[in-house]
Amino acid sequence: MNIVRNFMSYRLAVGYYARNALGNQILKRGSHVVSYRSAPPEHSKATKIGAVVVGGAMWWWVIWHLWHEPDHITGEFDYPTPSEWTNSELGIPKDDA
Repeated sequence: MNIVRNFMSYRLAVGYYARNALGNQILKRGSHVVSYRSAPPEHSKATKIGAVVVGGAMWWWVIWHLWHEPDHITGEFDYPTPSEWTNSELGIPKDDA
């Protein structure tokens, strides 16, 4: 029981000193940029160039594959001519008139 009491008193003392040492200071963490009601900071030149390079590579990949493998979009087989379909294939009943 003494160990628990000593630990709890230590925790309370550390918390008390930490609260008083910080006072009313604002803690800042440099992990991300917060831009509340103001414009965000400009991106660096390296970030802008990297974004253009990655975007260009993506569009090159898409256009390359559309040009060299159009079957991914248009399908692998030829599309049949609808005028060659019969009424029975389309499910149209016979006219008995």
